Amino acid sequence: MSDCAASEPVRLAERLNHVETSAIRELFKLLGKPGIISFAGGFPDAALFDVDGIREATLAALDSQAGAALQYGATEGLDALREQLAAFMAGKGARDVTATDLIVTTGSQQALDLIGKALISPGDKVIVEAPTFLATIQCFKLYGAELITVPVDDQGADVEALERLIAQHRPKFVYLIPTFGNPSGAQMSLERRRRVLELAVRTRTLVVEDDPYGDLYFDVPPPPSLLALSHEVPGGRACLVHCGSLSKVLSPGLRIGWMVAPPLLLAKATMCKQFSDAHTSTFAQATAAQYLASGRMPATLQRVRGIYAQRAAAMVQALQQTLGAAIDFVPPRGGLFVWARLTGAGGGPTDAVALAQRAIAHGVAFVPGAPFFARDPDVATLRLSFATVDEERIREGVRRLAAALHG
Repeated sequence: MSDCAASEPVRLAERLNHVETSAIRELFKLLGKPGIISFAGGFPDAALFDVDGIREATLAALDSQAGAALQYGATEGLDALREQLAAFMAGKGARDVTATDLIVTTGSQQALDLIGKALISPGDKVIVEAPTFLATIQCFKLYGAELITVPVDDQGADVEALERLIAQHRPKFVYLIPTFGNPSGAQMSLERRRRVLELAVRTRTLVVEDDPYGDLYFDVPPPPSLLALSHEVPGGRACLVHCGSLSKVLSPGLRIGWMVAPPLLLAKATMCKQFSDAHTSTFAQATAAQYLASGRMPATLQRVRGIYAQRAAAMVQALQQTLGAAIDFVPPRGGLFVWARLTGAGGGPTDAVALAQRAIAHGVAFVPGAPFFARDPDVATLRLSFATVDEERIREGVRRLAAALHG
């Protein structure tokens, strides 16, 4: 036996000691049981993808710009797509964003990774919401951040608590999902959004706005993004990073995201991306650019909003009627999730992790909420996704959840 075989030669980076395998990914391994109804996924319904439109955009990209679509490209992204993305954001109120203000990323998750690479040194403090996107927790911890949490209610992050935390910890930056957050589903009020920007300017604190769900509102559009509001607060743009994505509204398979940031950070993030993957797939970029230019996106959004709204309403009604006081939640106004908390009413359980195991045995799956907390997890919380399940199966899934709850 060789020396390498006798003693493991792989010596892992010390930073890997700060992260663990996702508890959610471990749960997904249990979902192979036939007939299970899953409320666990965090992805859009593939049946709602505009396949015809994407096919046409793909062919148009090959017909009009085959060279650019199939060749290496600039790390910042194809100019045609950056221009379309700037126009897309302008349609939502961010009218002063130009193509040169953004870079295209391989999904918005790469934007978060680039932020971590460019900004976080081991021991730096970063404020995140409690709860927040699990991959963000893992990403920032990987780079050695100490995560500080700000509480969230149905109006978004508590700005008064955020102000106290900024004064106490002087964080490297603050990470927020103001619109239909994952997992909370919360929608930050217009008043709080303005206060966040004012606080950022006053304290010279960088705020990262992650906005993958803002287009998926059910009825009334949400307040403008922090990016769209930043022109109202002098100095606001200099304190703001905005991350966007086409994954939830067009196709996650294209892996198209983007980041708007102050020039220094944008330049350093571009450099880090060059080291990582050279550029996001030019073929995917050219396809996305053609799709946005085609004018099909408004109709696509209208369709998926309507279907997700119906499914959300079905889940809300089923939870209220079937589980009653055993569960507490705020009905979502957009996004893909219901964020709930077990109350223990009637002697029911308050441990969502234990309930998740019983639920799978009853043929339904959800995600326990504890992993979404960077510290002090609330084990009574859970996330339910209605996005990929039709209304009849939503009602049946909630009945199965009730059986697990009372079993």
